[in-house]
Amino acid sequence: MRRRTTIITAAAVVAAGLGLGIWLAQPSYDDMVKDCQKALNPTATKTHRPGACDGLKQDDYDTLLMAWTLQHAIKDMPKGERDVLDYYDDGSINGSLTDEP
Repeated sequence: MRRRTTIITAAAVVAAGLGLGIWLAQPSYDDMVKDCQKALNPTATKTHRPGACDGLKQDDYDTLLMAWTLQHAIKDMPKGERDVLDYYDDGSINGSLTDEP
């Protein structure tokens, strides 16, 4: 009886260790979001996801897709049309909303 208890206990510990190892090896949701961001491309649509985006919630995927689309739309614009305000190099407005030259 004692030998059987030892074997059962050892098997349970090994199974628990394997289960924990498998669980820890799974990517986190944040990792899946980062992988999805890298995988987005011009062929990605609301219904046609890259494989790296399969595990994301629909709202999160839609937000990433919209941000990616906006980022590339701005990047593809001529540089003179990207900003209608006259910002200075320090990132502040510095009077650019006034009529001063």
